[in-house]
Amino acid sequence: MSTTPAAQESSQVAELAKEQKLDVLDQLMKPEVQESLTVLVENLPKLAEMVTAMTKAYDFATAVATDQVLINDFKAGIGEVAKPVVDKAKGIAAAAMEASERAQAETATVGLFGLLKMLKDPQVQKTLRFSQAFLNVLAERQQQR
Repeated sequence: MSTTPAAQESSQVAELAKEQKLDVLDQLMKPEVQESLTVLVENLPKLAEMVTAMTKAYDFATAVATDQVLINDFKAGIGEVAKPVVDKAKGIAAAAMEASERAQAETATVGLFGLLKMLKDPQVQKTLRFSQAFLNVLAERQQQR
């Protein structure tokens, strides 16, 4: 009598399941596995609390991540905070580009008297004071190391 392919497959599956049961039983007979199971059983109440807390956290994170109103409010808030910084950076970049163009167009040599005249400019003084303060802070921090 010949067996059908389905019957052969069914017997192979049954044999595999029987081998897996024996493997599980062999594993359960090991002392370290039994000790681990004992520890797990003793800590089941704590594990249940942890799983409950993690489930609540997951549910909260999922609700927050999928709430379009909250996401839109968050984006708007970030935009309000970032807009002044972006505007200031754009202004500085525009000033730097304009200064670069002016410096390239200017062909006159800056001499000693030109430098002395520049030193009277309030913006130059402000920049020099800032530079001096910045270098002092760097020096102090380097000495602290």
